Amino acid sequence: MTISKRKSEHLRIVAEEEVKHRGSTMLDDIFLLHCALPELDINDIDTEVEFFGKKLSYPLMITGMTGGAEFAGEMNRGLAETASEFGIAFGVGSQRVIFRHPEMKDDFAVRKRIPDGVLLGNIGAGELREYPLDSIIGLMNDIEADGICVHLNVAQELIQDEGHRDFRGLLDALAALNDKINGKVLVKETGAGIDPESLKKLSKIGIKYVDVSGAGGTSWTKVEMYRAADKLLRKTGKTFSDWGIPTAFSLIAAHRIQNENTCVVASGGIENGLDAARAIAVGADIAGFARPILLSFLDRGKEGATEFMEQMIHELKAAMLLTGAADLSKLKQVPRIYTGELREWLLNFGWLNKQGI
Repeated sequence: MTISKRKSEHLRIVAEEEVKHRGSTMLDDIFLLHCALPELDINDIDTEVEFFGKKLSYPLMITGMTGGAEFAGEMNRGLAETASEFGIAFGVGSQRVIFRHPEMKDDFAVRKRIPDGVLLGNIGAGELREYPLDSIIGLMNDIEADGICVHLNVAQELIQDEGHRDFRGLLDALAALNDKINGKVLVKETGAGIDPESLKKLSKIGIKYVDVSGAGGTSWTKVEMYRAADKLLRKTGKTFSDWGIPTAFSLIAAHRIQNENTCVVASGGIENGLDAARAIAVGADIAGFARPILLSFLDRGKEGATEFMEQMIHELKAAMLLTGAADLSKLKQVPRIYTGELREWLLNFGWLNKQGI
């Protein structure tokens, strides 16, 4: 099967099948305390943040979905324009297909659609061992990106008929790429979260940008289960369909383990502005999302994506006003209570006491 056909299947399955984790992101276990007297005007709330050396109007990012599909060019152009209009970041899907089909490069070359904003390329960690670093860097430079996302998708690969089975040497490859492009690497998971030990390893090699992409949103093991031809892989996909570390826990782990100069992106089940606010309150610098805006775009094109963004931004600012947070630094300081499963996870790791984390 060609990469292009596989990526088209990914988009169809994500849009049409039940691919969400049955488990929660655990973001609902974070209660931000209501402020009855905020003394704020919602129009004065400051949501600006720096990301890859540029200012964003809002701490939001449309994260990479899939690359090389028949629909990818139209999708990338439309969503890049939307990101530009709202002053948020945009990441393209995997550019791996370009190595086999160079003619598809234009599907990712959307700099003209987001001329002043943050644009990120995308490649799988497995490809760092298959192709020379200069070729990987070329993918970023070809689309005039500000950096490149390197996605970790071990669980997904194991369910793919054509997926990787050997994951040795990825950390060294990440370190080499990070050094060669002066830290312009965002290491991200793909819906299974990043564990504390791996976060420590990434910090040790100097990774400045981490996207935890936790469980609770799209399950890529479930996506691959739907398309696997091999009976063994289909059954394995079902067994591991809800595998992963919930977004909230992985995010809190990243906030604790990474150094103060690390930018933490929270994605994986971020569906609205309140989810984004909760994520930022407990340590995220940026909240990322993919499937919700993809569905809006598939439903009503650019208009649908615009409406989704307007709603998310309004909800984020509403959450900030309702907690008395005039800016993002204040949002990180608002009182919060941890309940339910998240509280249990934090207690098990010794990360929770009467004063909080």
